[in-house]
Amino acid sequence: MMLQSSTLHRRYAWMLALICIISLFFFLGETLFNTRGEPREAVVAVSMLEHGNWVLPVNNGVDMAYKPPFFHWLIATFSLLTGGVTEYTARIPSALALAAMVLAGYGFYAKRRGAEVAFLMGLITLSNFEVHRAGVACRVDMVLTLMMVWALYQLYRWVERDMQGLPWWGILALSGAFLSNGPVGLGLPCLTVALFAWVRGKGFARIFGRFFVVGLLACILPAIWYVAAYQQGGQRFWDLVYEENVLRLLGKMSYESHVNPWPYNVMTVITGFVPYTLLVLMSLFVLRYRKPSFGSLGDAWARFRTYIRTMDDARLFSLMSFVVIFVFYCIPKSKRSVYLLPVYPFLAYFLAEYILWLRDHHRRVLDWFGWVLASLAALLSLVFIVVRLGGIPESWMGVKDYNANLLMLRALRDTSPTWPEWGAYFAPIVAIIFFIVGRKQTNRLVPAVITLIFSIFFALDGVYQPIVLNTKSDKFVAEKVAHYVPEGKVYSFRSQYTPGNPIHPFTINYYLGDRVVPFFAFMPQEGYLLVNGEDITDFCQRYPAYKVHEVEDFHHKSCDDRRMIHFYYFERR
Repeated sequence: MMLQSSTLHRRYAWMLALICIISLFFFLGETLFNTRGEPREAVVAVSMLEHGNWVLPVNNGVDMAYKPPFFHWLIATFSLLTGGVTEYTARIPSALALAAMVLAGYGFYAKRRGAEVAFLMGLITLSNFEVHRAGVACRVDMVLTLMMVWALYQLYRWVERDMQGLPWWGILALSGAFLSNGPVGLGLPCLTVALFAWVRGKGFARIFGRFFVVGLLACILPAIWYVAAYQQGGQRFWDLVYEENVLRLLGKMSYESHVNPWPYNVMTVITGFVPYTLLVLMSLFVLRYRKPSFGSLGDAWARFRTYIRTMDDARLFSLMSFVVIFVFYCIPKSKRSVYLLPVYPFLAYFLAEYILWLRDHHRRVLDWFGWVLASLAALLSLVFIVVRLGGIPESWMGVKDYNANLLMLRALRDTSPTWPEWGAYFAPIVAIIFFIVGRKQTNRLVPAVITLIFSIFFALDGVYQPIVLNTKSDKFVAEKVAHYVPEGKVYSFRSQYTPGNPIHPFTINYYLGDRVVPFFAFMPQEGYLLVNGEDITDFCQRYPAYKVHEVEDFHHKSCDDRRMIHFYYFERR
């Protein structure tokens, strides 16, 4: 029996690894950078490779990276193997981080809650909107999330061993989290597991002492970098660290940074867990409800304590990980959906248990959910065929953003997909057939529903997203600029320049190899100038000693700030 169980665990693990490869890596580099977030991170690695400074690289001519460099080190390392930073190599760290987190979560829960629920937990983690989006993007968030979640698992295992010895893998993970996003990456996992240990009856003094040692050891590697970076950047570097780690928490930054009320986090999780949010909502209509009996406040507290005491350790740990992290990120005024990524594996575990319970007691809910997904998949495929056949008139593109919408329509209609892309297109159709055949068997219903979800993500990543979003990218603008300026600096000007949060043409700068610099920092005698919108008027007023003439109006809104891009030649009078 033990051998069979071990074989099953290995089989599930290999299946998860294969699903991670197919769903994350096949089309990872097909979508061009089309928002400012991804090229802003990628260009740091470009600067590392270009100038050889891996401690405190400067990009856009004047900017230090806002985050510690672990993520950028990973991009630069993978890019060294391929000859340069590309969309694919820039996204590899995030994709690998998500795959590693899925497999680590499976290993953790398979040992404590069983292989079936652990396998489903891994699939749910991989296929909800927020996590999947972060896993195929060149952003620091997924690497940070892996390090935090891995640290949580390792510290929990350490507590299981009654905190004997030292959790060296946990310490390494904490160091990686610190080097990804600062001290919060270290402090939050330690706080969470320390609270869990206290709830389970470990002495406060012993918990504090042991975790203090762990935290101190985890600070060694980050401290080496911080000292080296301070030696290069001086007070300017320290001011950046203080603003990003202290003032951001207090909501006192020099610029407005994602200020949102606390309900934002609730809505973030609800929308981020799509499509599974829909399943939960649908299930609420079939559950049986009974009138709650609260009794006195003392009775309620006693029942709650009993519930906590009798809860399985792994379930309690998962619950506390979600609650502590969620509540913590409700405190700062600055809130973003990606901050909550570490809660998703733990929510996925509870959702996995819930789905298996629905399968055994209310399978019709899963059946309905599957039909909704099948309908969406069929509609997606049908619309694509209609567009390809010219069934959508160009006049339907509306008035607002007509040109952009027209480009998307023509791209969907005229682009010739490759054979892998056609495979991605047909994936939902195959999944629909699998669902219709498998839904009648209880043991195949859940796999059939999950297959539908993965097929939709696969089609979006492989066909629809690249075709549509590539029309929004500034890459073709960068190529035209490179024709005018094959080497040397290209200058930019923005009227709304905030010292703490400068707005640059990040996407163009990446595709030009980090050659775009702010005009005010260099004040050259002559050169070429990128200007968005009507900022050229402000430029002429601020710098009357220069005369300018327009080289080209690209008739394209920048994907950085959605303003029209203009290109000028300037020279001092």
